[in-house]
Amino acid sequence: MATSFSSFSYERFARNMGQKLEPSVRYHLSKVYACLTATCAAATIGSLIHLRGIWEAGFLSALISVGLVLGLIFTPDNGKNFNMRFGLLMGFGAFTGHSLGLLLEQVIYVNPAIVVTALVGTTTIFTCLSAAALLAKRGKYLFLGGILMSTLSTMALISLGNLLFRSYFVQELNLYLGLAVMSGFILFDTQMILEKHRMGSNDCIAHSLDLFYDVISIFRRLLVILTQKEQNNERKKKNNN
Repeated sequence: MATSFSSFSYERFARNMGQKLEPSVRYHLSKVYACLTATCAAATIGSLIHLRGIWEAGFLSALISVGLVLGLIFTPDNGKNFNMRFGLLMGFGAFTGHSLGLLLEQVIYVNPAIVVTALVGTTTIFTCLSAAALLAKRGKYLFLGGILMSTLSTMALISLGNLLFRSYFVQELNLYLGLAVMSGFILFDTQMILEKHRMGSNDCIAHSLDLFYDVISIFRRLLVILTQKEQNNERKKKNNN
């Protein structure tokens, strides 16, 4: 019965997708998600390079990733430079993953299972919210753009101010609120990609970059949240003993 239910759900989802999205949009989304998958794979390779001790750069990796994404932004799609822009995207993914290596080292030291849990959580959040955005009424979540950007700007200002006060409450608020905001961006960015394509944009590289930023931001925050919970549980166990 579980198998038949799963099949029925998938068939219903595919049917709804076919009804709501034009063939050209579905084809464009397939390219966007293919690029996103490749970027995530590049990030995984970059992380492994750091974790295996092959090359450790830390802050330098973050600077290189910024340089690569700027190069990608200032190299607009002209229909003939896909390979170059795809290479920049893969480089950005790899160095972003590499710069994440320091955090991953700390998380693995606490509990390696946290990484798997964060990966599963990120995948679940992205899949569910992407499906919600694709199946929702056209433009339903586009209103979120202004709200999310304003919230991010406010969080950035609060974080700068917190450099002086070092408030634990503010740090936790930014962490959880940031997770909610980046989850909201999946809804917004997915529907924005649909509208951009309908208006003539076929830049699957730039569109996948938007989604990759959402994914990596959610993954990073989940790593921190789960690690903090694990450490708090360990402290409680020690205090009880």
